[in-house]
Amino acid sequence: MSDNETLVESALRVLNTSDPVQKAKLGDQIANNWLNGLIPDPYHSSQPDLNVPDRPARLTNVQLVAPSLMPKLGKAGSLQSRQAIVHSLVHTESWAIDLSWDIIARFGKQESMPREFFDDFVRVAQDEGRHFTLLAARLEELGSFYGALPAHDGLWDSAVATSKDLFARLAVEHCVHEARGLDVLPTTISRFRNGGDNQTADLLEKVIYPEEITHCAAGVKWFKYLCSRSKTAISCENVEDNGEEESNVVIKKFHEVVRAYFRGPLKPPFNEAARKSAGFGPQWYEPLAVKDFTQ
Repeated sequence: MSDNETLVESALRVLNTSDPVQKAKLGDQIANNWLNGLIPDPYHSSQPDLNVPDRPARLTNVQLVAPSLMPKLGKAGSLQSRQAIVHSLVHTESWAIDLSWDIIARFGKQESMPREFFDDFVRVAQDEGRHFTLLAARLEELGSFYGALPAHDGLWDSAVATSKDLFARLAVEHCVHEARGLDVLPTTISRFRNGGDNQTADLLEKVIYPEEITHCAAGVKWFKYLCSRSKTAISCENVEDNGEEESNVVIKKFHEVVRAYFRGPLKPPFNEAARKSAGFGPQWYEPLAVKDFTQ
């Protein structure tokens, strides 16, 4: 790292690192440097915008298939099923690292976001790197490794679809995809416990689950911020922090964005407690779960 490297330049170094293990390590180092003030500037406002890759550098050791062609993961009752589930989680976290640094590099300067935005997503990126590292190590303890099984890149497909709109990126990636993770994690944890794998269950329950709530909360927080800053949504300034009396304008905007950028309805059942902890209630997501998604 050069003495005058900005956070956006550092984020691009992560995105251009192909090895996910090195990607996680580099991201952790950059996050510590930023949070400790060793990287003073998020970007240079006087310099031209830097090119953010459409697709981050990735190794080719993982066989990629369409989501519809993915083998069933099972219910963690066998070693093979536990390996498959953890492998899927490792792959998801590898993309989550890139998503976190991408939102910093792609939208931070472009949308003139405040320093707190960079702080929040640097912390998210650091968490995702730690999740990847812990889950990859656990996968090896289970007798497998990242790349041993096929995976799909549906998460990055959504990133490409939302690459021009920060509203869309926050809504789809953090308030739909990450919230979906909150919905299914308790069941996944129970399955590992029922299968006798308390070590994986504890990792998911004590480390990953609570931190994923904060990641979803970051999406909700900055979606509200964009809405309150928008000249066409002045009434959003009345949004309350507790999430119980949301401005109709915010929720209407959220529904509009999700319908435009996310294919199909949201899938219940919803983890209402975790979603509430992340800052948004049923009025955000239940209307998007109706069968007729066009209304």
